[in-house]
Amino acid sequence: MGNEEKNLAKAESQAPSALIQLAIDKGADLDKLEKILALQERWEANEAKKAYNLAIATFKANPPKIEKDKTVKYKDVKYNHASLYNVVEKISSELSKHGLSATWTTRQNGNILVTCKITHEKGHSEETTLSAPSDTTGSKNAIQAIGSTLTYLERYTLLALTGLATIDQDDDGAGTAQVEYIDDNQKNEIIDMLSEKKIDLKVFCKAFGIEELSKLAKSRFGQAKISINAKKGGVK
Repeated sequence: MGNEEKNLAKAESQAPSALIQLAIDKGADLDKLEKILALQERWEANEAKKAYNLAIATFKANPPKIEKDKTVKYKDVKYNHASLYNVVEKISSELSKHGLSATWTTRQNGNILVTCKITHEKGHSEETTLSAPSDTTGSKNAIQAIGSTLTYLERYTLLALTGLATIDQDDDGAGTAQVEYIDDNQKNEIIDMLSEKKIDLKVFCKAFGIEELSKLAKSRFGQAKISINAKKGGVK
């Protein structure tokens, strides 16, 4: 057990529950007991948050490597990405070692919204929500469009909440194929979206690993729109 974990254990031994018992023994009135109970709840919430932060920090100290293990093809679109199974399996396995678990909820309000929540065994949880329209790129049908957006948002909410990123995997020569870049209409659409969200173009280009917007691959156009829609002041 490290020093931080020892300090956490020591703090737990100093819980205000002892004050509750003392108050009961001394015949404290209901008002005083309620105040002490409120103190106990705040103390437990604070300790749970500290335990969560420590667990996340320990998790990030030795994060799993997540490779892009799946190639997607839809008529005129082809790209590699980390499958939802790969992301969840790698991350969840490591999270569980630190008393953490991830869950998702979905809803619709015109767009598809996915919320990922990571919860520590002591009760503290944190969550993030991303939203996007159905991904109709690549001539997908309606069900495929919804499914594509759901899996994308589930992957990236978990990656965002854990602060992890995927790494490229050798695509057996597919990367040598000629890249098709976005056209002027798509470029202008991205610029308008960035302006609306107050996102700096240089920040966007850096996030997508390109020198200028015209070098954004057409296969990443849908991903770019989802990322912009999910952010208010920056792109991850």
